[in-house]
Amino acid sequence: MMELNLSRVDYTQVAVTSPKTMKLLPSSGKRAIQKVTVGDHEGVVTCFGMKKKETVPVFKTLPSQAIKRLEMGGPPGAVADRIFVSCGTEVRGYTKKGKQFLGFNTNLAEPPQAMYVTGSDLFLTGTYVFNHFHDLKDQNYFLAPDKINDVLCLPLEKFSLLTSVLACQDRVLRVLQESDLLYEVEVPGPPQTLCLINGNGGVEGNELLYGTSDGKVGMVQINSLSPSHRWELPNEKGHGGILCLDNYDITSDGVQDLLVGRDDGLVEVFGYNETDEPVLRFSHQLNESVTSIQGGVVATAGYDEIVAATYAGWIQGLTTEPQEKEAGPGDQVQVNVETQARIKTLKQELEEIQQKVAREREKYQATAHSSKAISAVPFFNINDKFTLSKDDASYNLSLEVQSAIDNVLLQSDVPIDLLDVEKNSAVVSFSATDPESGNFLLATYRCQANTTRLEVKIRSIEGQYGTIQAYVTPRIQPKTCQVRQYSIKPLSLHQRTHSFDESRPMNVLKISGNFSMAEIHSWVCYCLPELPERTPVGDSATFYLLNTFLDTQLECTYRKGEGIFRSDNISTISILKDVITKQATHRKVNIQITYDLSDESIPHTLQLIHPRLEYQLLLAKKVQLIEALKELQIHETDLSFLSAEYVNILENADELQAEYKRQPCALERLYGMITDLFIDKHKFKGVNVRTKVPQLMELLDNYDLQTVIDFFQLN
Repeated sequence: MMELNLSRVDYTQVAVTSPKTMKLLPSSGKRAIQKVTVGDHEGVVTCFGMKKKETVPVFKTLPSQAIKRLEMGGPPGAVADRIFVSCGTEVRGYTKKGKQFLGFNTNLAEPPQAMYVTGSDLFLTGTYVFNHFHDLKDQNYFLAPDKINDVLCLPLEKFSLLTSVLACQDRVLRVLQESDLLYEVEVPGPPQTLCLINGNGGVEGNELLYGTSDGKVGMVQINSLSPSHRWELPNEKGHGGILCLDNYDITSDGVQDLLVGRDDGLVEVFGYNETDEPVLRFSHQLNESVTSIQGGVVATAGYDEIVAATYAGWIQGLTTEPQEKEAGPGDQVQVNVETQARIKTLKQELEEIQQKVAREREKYQATAHSSKAISAVPFFNINDKFTLSKDDASYNLSLEVQSAIDNVLLQSDVPIDLLDVEKNSAVVSFSATDPESGNFLLATYRCQANTTRLEVKIRSIEGQYGTIQAYVTPRIQPKTCQVRQYSIKPLSLHQRTHSFDESRPMNVLKISGNFSMAEIHSWVCYCLPELPERTPVGDSATFYLLNTFLDTQLECTYRKGEGIFRSDNISTISILKDVITKQATHRKVNIQITYDLSDESIPHTLQLIHPRLEYQLLLAKKVQLIEALKELQIHETDLSFLSAEYVNILENADELQAEYKRQPCALERLYGMITDLFIDKHKFKGVNVRTKVPQLMELLDNYDLQTVIDFFQLN
């Protein structure tokens, strides 16, 4: 395996960019210099090249509506050197010299969110709708049951029927033949981006790569009857979600490598081993989320590089060209001349920028103090994401601003825990709150200079629901702030899945009444995350969900006038019953509720909690012993009399304390789940057992699984 050394270079900056809005134009020859084209939120398409280490503009369009996608295309069989951009409800086409040759008004009800171009075919997707145009004439249409994140088409020359693939938020790739759904491909996370392997789908043209919002990458072969999963890269280190993928032979071994761009700023290069499995060859951390990634030759002919566009509009390269050149005696003068010329140019640019800033500041001051002054709050973009992580059953809140963040204030009207994030350099401070008035959390994150991205981990408690508000203040003048709101739902730790284990003991809740399909869907959406806002098409709907903390499951099946909910956890059924009843009462809808509880589900749920509780009790015990063992270590020179367990605790003291610190209130949370299970079991029978809770807590302090199960069965 060859070692890959890449050096970072900065090219230019445009306005804020969306995912997949930067491409390299095809080169005129092998390893010849390529030009870069990028579209931004100001609606400007910028194309530039490099000459003598300087960016040389090729063309720049006038501002318009925000550009959501940029694709390269061309006539069938010809070089794809034409630039297509999705701008509002219009698709525009530009030549490589910047001349507009296409202005196609799609007449769609909403601006396209994803676009793909091949030959004379144009593929556009809205939030739920897929449209295919051939020679700008509407050909195919499909309404997806959940949000569409990306789209691509398998190579037309290798398939008799037009085959397109939709990446949908419900963890499914939907394979379409023309307007018909061929089949669905389940993937391990919500697919965010798609890419053909090697840019052409491989030998058969049916191999594609997908990247998920929870950081997984996989490869699927789309066969005529069923899919074939080739490989999957897990996200064991908890890196960010995948925003962009590309294929390019950056290692020069004759095999195209996989380039990955993540929303936490990580750029990765994967090579392939003898069994065609991906192997990490290189990684580099940028300061902002990577919205687009491409491999090519940009700065110097003959030197491959990875070009990345970031959220704030920076176009950066990771090049194989050495940045520190070794010069011989004859080359020293030339190197010095080039360096001096470069420094002179940079000084001139800096002076021009300083003068421009000074002029604008004077202009602002003059306007602000005039009698006709109008207060104007500066607008800034925020790229935010609030997603549930299955690995640790916590929510990841990421906030990214195009300029440096000064501080972020978090306020919550629901009990939550804030967990440590290792890559978070902000200083957090907590303010006093009044839970009785509905204010459970007030925390301020003060960011260091030049911090444009902040990550926060949040753990919620099921059954307690409300809203988290984030007040984001950037380092801009005059001071301004934007508020973002995020819902913590009653069953907040549940995640969509596509399987359901019928062998488990089930508790059943049945709701009937004079309500519509849209009404019961809105109630279920209010309770559960990851469900589509749009009411499902058809007479009935079924969703499967998994509790990411306990691995209990939930099945929701409902139609007009009836809803049936099945779960192996009584507490899940209890929360659903309480919240849906409250929602129906609020809307003055009369409903009837019946339920069928399984006594076997209680020991089943306790056994699912058992490994986590046992581990946390053992961890807490070890942490309590650390201080005493360290004191013993100070006073005793020979510790050979200690047992192997105590020696192990001493050796791993830092790791144990760090793990315990990362999981605050873990024991209290597990105790709370068992207590809720006990209360919910009897609540369905109309019995109040809160007086017996202290007895249960005493059993948990001297924990034994069978004793706890016996207590539940006797009481």
